[in-house]
Amino acid sequence: FRVVFLVGGGGVLSLLPCPSPAMHFQEWLRSLRPGADGVKVPELEDLRSLLPSVPALSSLSLATSSVLGLGALASLMAYWLVTRPRPIAPPCDLQAQSIPVQGDPSCRRSALLKDETLLEFYHEDTRTIYDMFQRGRRIAGDGPCLGFRKPREPYQWISYTEVEEQAQVLGSGLRAKGCQPNSQQFVGIFAQNRPEWVIAELACYTFSMAVVPLYETLGEEAMVHILNLAELALVLCDKEEKAVSLLAHKEKGVAPHLSCLVLFNPFSTALVDKGKSCDVEILHLDQIMVCYIHGKKHEIWSGKPKGAMITHGNIASNTSSVIKILEVGPSCSISSPPSVSMFCHGARVGFYQGDISLLMDDIKTLQPTLFPVVPRLLNRIYDKILGSVTSPLRRAVLRYAVRRKQAELNSGVVRNDSLWDRLVFNKIQASMGGKLRFILTASAPISPTVLSFLRATLGCLIFEGYGQTECTAGCTFSMPGDWSAGHVGAPLPCNVVKLSDIPEMSYYSRNGEGEICIRGHSVFRGYLRDQERTAEALDGDGWLHTGDVGQWLPNGTLRIIDRKKHIFKLSQGEYIAPEKIENVYMRSVPVLQVFVHGDSLQSHLIGIVVPDPEVFTDWTKDRGIVGSCEELCQNPDVKKAVLEDMTLVGKQAGLKSFEQVKDIHLHPEPFSISNGLLTPTLKSRRADLRRFFQPQITLMYSKAAA
Repeated sequence: FRVVFLVGGGGVLSLLPCPSPAMHFQEWLRSLRPGADGVKVPELEDLRSLLPSVPALSSLSLATSSVLGLGALASLMAYWLVTRPRPIAPPCDLQAQSIPVQGDPSCRRSALLKDETLLEFYHEDTRTIYDMFQRGRRIAGDGPCLGFRKPREPYQWISYTEVEEQAQVLGSGLRAKGCQPNSQQFVGIFAQNRPEWVIAELACYTFSMAVVPLYETLGEEAMVHILNLAELALVLCDKEEKAVSLLAHKEKGVAPHLSCLVLFNPFSTALVDKGKSCDVEILHLDQIMVCYIHGKKHEIWSGKPKGAMITHGNIASNTSSVIKILEVGPSCSISSPPSVSMFCHGARVGFYQGDISLLMDDIKTLQPTLFPVVPRLLNRIYDKILGSVTSPLRRAVLRYAVRRKQAELNSGVVRNDSLWDRLVFNKIQASMGGKLRFILTASAPISPTVLSFLRATLGCLIFEGYGQTECTAGCTFSMPGDWSAGHVGAPLPCNVVKLSDIPEMSYYSRNGEGEICIRGHSVFRGYLRDQERTAEALDGDGWLHTGDVGQWLPNGTLRIIDRKKHIFKLSQGEYIAPEKIENVYMRSVPVLQVFVHGDSLQSHLIGIVVPDPEVFTDWTKDRGIVGSCEELCQNPDVKKAVLEDMTLVGKQAGLKSFEQVKDIHLHPEPFSISNGLLTPTLKSRRADLRRFFQPQITLMYSKAAA
């Protein structure tokens, strides 16, 4: 065969039959040299440089087998040149991802902006969440929109057209029940993540109403506070149990505005009778969907005891900023906290079955391309992968494969079709559905080790962001092409971020450190009917003070280094930021969750630790201790081993001696929303944790004093 490379013409490789391989190969080699006229062909010179440097190669008389071998080698080289992975082109200079505003290095904006004008809308036709859904409907047509499934069955889909029609009919029903089409009309939604949630949300936006989400874990006092603060007359619920809990408040006379409950699930006649007894109408969702009207919307409200007023403009600018960075719309997502804004590009969203233990099965069945996820779940995936590799040989192969993939990441290449993906990581990727393109993580810090490992093993783009409810979710976002870890990215194009001095903690903006403050289109209007708390969060210049402490890195990205809120002093006067310490300890292999406690009357810290059930028993078995999770939590030797591992992790992370816990209590049951120890955004309810574990806290301090 004769090998002809048309590199300059698009990398075409052609194999043609040839009766005299040796002779023609000699001619081909001579063609690699400059022509008679002295003109060099760059492509051929590059190709020639790839061949072994052999003196006077063209004058050698080669055997046919040698010629064929060199030809095969050249063919492989050409194939690699044509098919080799290309690095992702970053949208800006990765060494300057943010730019000082008006020359102030402590205040920075996105490098994606042409000037200091912040991004408000990416698409001119998407200025509200309703507009976003309509744009998605035009793109997707009658394609799938909302998905749900029953156990061991495939996903069933509701189309965009059906969702729009159902939302308009439901909104009309709300109007018939006295809800007014304006942004001061609040409608409560007390339900788990499911298609009806999104349909109800869209129904409210279609008729200019505002949404107030309610959660099971709010507690009686917080629930009553929201019902009265928003003057909720109508609430949509999913289950009868939730309706009963709302009726109990009405019966006690503490929720006088409540007059109508609409349920998604079937309910008993006893509930109807109970409603009549306290003058509350009970309806099924089908009963209230009565007609078809079109409208607009202006403002929503996030239903928490501190009611953050989030406008459609806030959400539109925040969503637009992420779209500008990614420049692509995902086609399928597993359900995250519900919001219509995710449908801007015609995406379809599948909801999990409601049981967190079945989430991985739902992901595998749905095969999402986008996966919004909290760091805690990524930590569990990381631990599960490492825990499944038991033999020294497999562990060595995994480590080597991860290093090779990480080397590609360092050069900007992200893919899932390499040799290592096929040999080592294919089962891991298949467990996530096999089609993941994007993972978005936020809400809490994630270990750089975990982030780098999962970027290599999952073979998809993993972006980390930072923000809070008051800035409509995110204010910073990592940049495509920057696969380094240890930071939360650069400011979004919709806002600017500055660092303010915190003298009591020795953080100063002149050193590139301080409290993170945000200003821009994504910042909320304030807290509903609460001027005092609004003034605490928003200063006179419109800066939102987050309470988090950040540090600008040389490449213009932001690193979270501390926490201003929840700070307390120990008896010797040292300031403690417990959340920073907790995030460090969660890197310990046997630790799933940890609550660090201390107060001004004590000189040291103690901790409540929840072991990771998926790795805990194997971890203790390696140390010669066996038993159930409950038994191991009572074992003093296990407690000592866990504390030693946490202390080692703390030292490696640079914790000072007074920041290390001196004693721990092992608790077998995870902190969760259902037991009231986590917020709906999966943050620790510190006051409730302190009350719940007060006996153990008292015991640990009494032992130290003895």
